[in-house]
Amino acid sequence: MGVKPMQEGSCRRDFLKAGSLGFLGIHLSQFLRAAAATPAKGKAQSCILLWLEGGPSQVDTWDPKPNSAFKPISTNVPGIQISELLPNTAKRMDKLSIVRSMHTMGSDHPQGTHYAITGHEVNPAMHFPSLGSIISKEMGPRNGVPAHVLVPQWEKSRQYEEYFRSGFLGPEVDPMAIPDPSKDGFQVPDLSLPKSVSLPAVENRKAFLKVVDNHYRAAYEGVEHANMDGFTAQAWKMLLNPAVQNAFDLSKEPDKLKERYGKDAFGQSTLLARRLVESGTRFVTAAGFHSNSWDTHAKNDEGHRDRLCPVLDRTLPALLDDLEARGLLESTVVLAMGEFGRTPFVNPDLGRDHWPTCWSLALGGGGIKGGRVVGSSDETGARITSRAISMGDVFATIYKAFGIDWTKEYDTPIGRPIKIANSLEDTTGEPIAELS
Repeated sequence: MGVKPMQEGSCRRDFLKAGSLGFLGIHLSQFLRAAAATPAKGKAQSCILLWLEGGPSQVDTWDPKPNSAFKPISTNVPGIQISELLPNTAKRMDKLSIVRSMHTMGSDHPQGTHYAITGHEVNPAMHFPSLGSIISKEMGPRNGVPAHVLVPQWEKSRQYEEYFRSGFLGPEVDPMAIPDPSKDGFQVPDLSLPKSVSLPAVENRKAFLKVVDNHYRAAYEGVEHANMDGFTAQAWKMLLNPAVQNAFDLSKEPDKLKERYGKDAFGQSTLLARRLVESGTRFVTAAGFHSNSWDTHAKNDEGHRDRLCPVLDRTLPALLDDLEARGLLESTVVLAMGEFGRTPFVNPDLGRDHWPTCWSLALGGGGIKGGRVVGSSDETGARITSRAISMGDVFATIYKAFGIDWTKEYDTPIGRPIKIANSLEDTTGEPIAELS
């Protein structure tokens, strides 16, 4: 049977709030089982996904059209224009490329999110692994830090976090889901000892086992536990490893840089993502736009102009500049997308509805060429007119950047092979030639 990490009472999120050692003492040790992965041959070593939950309007961002209230503006790449709502990003278009001909499945948020993150339609009989989990599995962890991180975690009532998980691949490539780093008193509970436990006590095996029993096993009876073997010993070291503590410590960032990223959930999650990939994390989802922020069924223009695009246009350029200044842009893929686009027409509430038929995303870094536009849409952004691109094609492009074989298939617990770059009609995605 495949592992279903969040099937038992949303245990990890409860655990994070409890501040227990269970994740590090048990599940985090399983991250380390991927340590023997073959080194990659690609340029990319990490990926940051800027998750624009709810689905941005393509005609008001990356693919400006006459039916948008906002004008197109030139970028620093001749011939490429984007919306006037993204003036700072326009100055860095040479670092990013735009795909304007995305075609995906799922016209509502759960289905659209699942498809965008896994490349597969929802199947009640199968828990598919996310892009982040696959990259973490194929690349393996580095420097003793978690390979896969999601920040910030969703509220317990939200189902979307489920789709970013590892499915049948197992908990060792599950994302470590952490709280909102923009909140006062932010800390990662899994890296914090209960007040009743001292560091010397944790270094004692018996004491550590007692901590795990008291704070984890008793609270979550029936949850499968790993053996206390050599991998768990490595997890102890991670708990006490200053490099891991440092990776999550935003207090080490200068206030000016925090301001550049933005001191809200999206800005600080993205800044933390940079710290994590710099420390060795393979895949970070910066999901600061929660509660379907980009889901502008009403007052679309007002929402994009006043709340959404200014935040994206502040944080994305800050990330690109920061990565480049640190020599990390060539080894870090940056992907900015939601689960679909918006309708080309405006509804009676002055909003735009869901539209998976034709939408846009932006990506760059990690050896992916910038300053390119892939595909095109009609005069209203409603239909693809050239180069239809699937999520499988985007995944294949990213895998190629990492040196991962995008044609690979995994065997599921029921013996069904699934493609890691699944395109439409169960075909294998192909790397986007213009970007590779």
